[in-house]
Amino acid sequence: MIKLIDVDKYVQSRFQKTFILKGIDLEIKEGEFVTIMGPSGAGKSTLLNIIGLLDAPSAGEYYLLDQPVHKLKEKRRSELQKHTIGYVFQAYHLIDELTVYENIETPLLYQNMPSKERKACVAELLDRFQMVAKKDLFPEQLSGGQQQLVGVTRAIVGKPKLLLADEPTGNLHSEQGREVMELFQQLNKQGMTIVQVTHSEEGASYGNRIIRIVDGAIESDEMIHKGKEQEA
Repeated sequence: MIKLIDVDKYVQSRFQKTFILKGIDLEIKEGEFVTIMGPSGAGKSTLLNIIGLLDAPSAGEYYLLDQPVHKLKEKRRSELQKHTIGYVFQAYHLIDELTVYENIETPLLYQNMPSKERKACVAELLDRFQMVAKKDLFPEQLSGGQQQLVGVTRAIVGKPKLLLADEPTGNLHSEQGREVMELFQQLNKQGMTIVQVTHSEEGASYGNRIIRIVDGAIESDEMIHKGKEQEA
């Protein structure tokens, strides 16, 4: 599903290149649940942004669903992004002028989903996360944890093929965090490919593969062998 070949990301100044990512070779198959870990400043979020078509590599090749992203025109990239990827951002990125309900509904409007279906999808997730009473509130009226839950809900409402999550549980208390990770695990079992960046070893344990990045390069890439209690 995802293939990066010798991908670099650097900032060019007058005299030198400062590398954020260097020589990244990475393949992620459809249906995997991958966690990217590493110290702050290692390049984790930059890699996630490149995978999510929010940023372009400085060099190298990127294929998403067999499409050569590095060669696509902006319009085609935008279409691919809109119909394939859901995002959970660390900084929420909710639309301040829209209510909780409207924020969650937005991706479905882009997909031209009929009104009746949209209402059913949004209602189901509002109920699941116990946010029905908050559906008419605006983001500034919510706590950080509540805003993060809205962000997670908005990312998954359109059932994207690929879900990208940057510190998805960073602003949630432990019970909410577990709920979100269990939901990710359930979506993954239903076929959704998930790539998350997290510092949480517990959060990483819900996936099936951990990629560790240090100084912009992949240091290790290993599968997780789970105990029976996690497979249940």
